[in-house]
Amino acid sequence: MSYDDLDRDYDRRVIDHAESYAQGHVHTNCLENFWSLVKRALKGTYVNVEPFHLFRYLDEQAFRFNERKSTDSERFFSRRSLDGGKALDV
Repeated sequence: MSYDDLDRDYDRRVIDHAESYAQGHVHTNCLENFWSLVKRALKGTYVNVEPFHLFRYLDEQAFRFNERKSTDSERFFSRRSLDGGKALDV
């Protein structure tokens, strides 16, 4: 699989870092920030991550990153809507 095939489904732009690091609103800063936060969480918060469960940790970090500008209550209700209204097991 190649990144070239993503053009059909996504608005994707390419930056040649030999020429520049940004072209208007196209840059890699958010992506580099996301992976920095993921690596920090894996080394500092979760410590012992089994490869089998890695996708779960990545899902949590993606949710945190995408909701970083939301308030606590907005995040709660956003996460609650993902559960499909099911009761939480306590």
